[in-house]
Amino acid sequence: MNEPDLAGIFVFATAGALLAVRKNFDVFGIAVLALVTALGGGLFRDIVIGAVPPAAFGELSFFITPLVAAGIVYFLHPEVQRINRAINVFDAAGLGLFCVTGTTKAYGFGLGLTASAALGVATAVGGGVLRDVLVNEVPSLLRDREMYAVPALVGASMVALCIRFEALNGVTTGLAIVTTFVLRLLAMRYHWRAPLAWNRRSSVAEEP
Repeated sequence: MNEPDLAGIFVFATAGALLAVRKNFDVFGIAVLALVTALGGGLFRDIVIGAVPPAAFGELSFFITPLVAAGIVYFLHPEVQRINRAINVFDAAGLGLFCVTGTTKAYGFGLGLTASAALGVATAVGGGVLRDVLVNEVPSLLRDREMYAVPALVGASMVALCIRFEALNGVTTGLAIVTTFVLRLLAMRYHWRAPLAWNRRSSVAEEP
């Protein structure tokens, strides 16, 4: 386990726990949503690359870190009107961290650069998809409102290119994380989104 992994787990768990607070879940629901959000993408990645048993079942810190985040949120969560902003910021941070660590781990297990980048994106968005399904919301990945998956794709691609040109180091890794994080925040701030179906002229309003 390295520090970026722990950091990604913590921030994603915090995002999941904050969403549970917004949904008025009890303490058990807060802990479950924190765990699912933090570990879902990594579990999927490890199963795909054959890293079994998945790291989440081999490191106690994988479970302790989300529970610590859930405990902090349970006692110290911000006022209700500020929770949505906190969720988005922590989720953007987790997106940046996990798309990078997911890509590098997949490449370390022998996948090609394209497959590694794809699995990096899956690592970044997987926990969020499970979180949204559990709270009965359309996953951000499917609607990609305000560009949820695109920033992760950019970050994972940056890592893959750095590996290709043997330029992956602490600086370039940090740059990929920050780029993903900033792109996600800018997308939310300015309401950027991927295009809808070509030439769509439906009279039905878009569902919320």
